[in-house]
Amino acid sequence: MSRVGKAPIVLPQGVELSVNNENLATVKGPLGQLQQQLDSTVKVEKEDNTVVLTRKNESNDAKAKHGLYRALIANMVEGVTKGYKKSLVFKGVGYKAAMSSNKLILNVGYSHPVELEAIDGIKVEVQKNNQIDISGIDKNLVGQFAANVRNVRPVEPYHGYGIKYIDEVVMRKEGKTAK
Repeated sequence: MSRVGKAPIVLPQGVELSVNNENLATVKGPLGQLQQQLDSTVKVEKEDNTVVLTRKNESNDAKAKHGLYRALIANMVEGVTKGYKKSLVFKGVGYKAAMSSNKLILNVGYSHPVELEAIDGIKVEVQKNNQIDISGIDKNLVGQFAANVRNVRPVEPYHGYGIKYIDEVVMRKEGKTAK
């Protein structure tokens, strides 16, 4: 039995989970609504305010998907109650960021500004001209957009210039030394 898959999901007050005949799970909460298509090998059982996922057979595929879909539904429940947030900081001479309507404009050492269009369902804010906060209810969208922003200029290990997550630790390298 999957250790992740067998753990029950507790639904907080104000959160509703429903699964229709086509195995489409819908979670509604105070911050919004999320949907996830489930595999046919996983069955969702709801009792009062807890949800338990079981698998229909013992194949390796079903065992793998059991924990996966339990984690996805737990992330959806957390997303519609609390939401998700990723923060990025950047360091460099002349590096700055700005928001223009729904585009994030980054000046990070290239000959041109880099424009990234914000995805529907996430909120992008620029703090203190060197910090970007990305928030939303869908963990996948928030993480993917944060990764796209970080990949514009990854941190180089010698001076530490570039874009990184606020809690990311970059191992710095020592430069050349004269003998």
